[in-house]
Amino acid sequence: MGIGTSRIFGGMVLMATGVFQWTPLKNACLRHCRSPIGFLLTEWRDGSRGAFQMGLHFGAYCVGCCWLLMALLFIAGVMNLWWVAAITAFVLLEKVVPAGLWIARASGIMLVLWGGWMLATAVRS
Repeated sequence: MGIGTSRIFGGMVLMATGVFQWTPLKNACLRHCRSPIGFLLTEWRDGSRGAFQMGLHFGAYCVGCCWLLMALLFIAGVMNLWWVAAITAFVLLEKVVPAGLWIARASGIMLVLWGGWMLATAVRS
């Protein structure tokens, strides 16, 4: 349930995710997500409305960082807890480990290769 069955669609999403891992937008969002305390110190707003605005602002960085990784769940299965856990662990590694940027880039290469393989096998069959 919730698994993408088109190998062409799957390959395209994998390749798009891999390419996104190398973009300046991904790097900028990842930089902000890695330092929430820095965000709080520079973007502080008083009151409930300010907290809401800060949450939206910071949430936009986190969505910008991981939206295509979450889209991979449509390929692996939205309700598959193993894939959800694996992607969650990967996102955590990207954000917490000092070499997170290089982990993102290495994964980008692997995702493009995986997507290319899926597209190639879809064309052959």
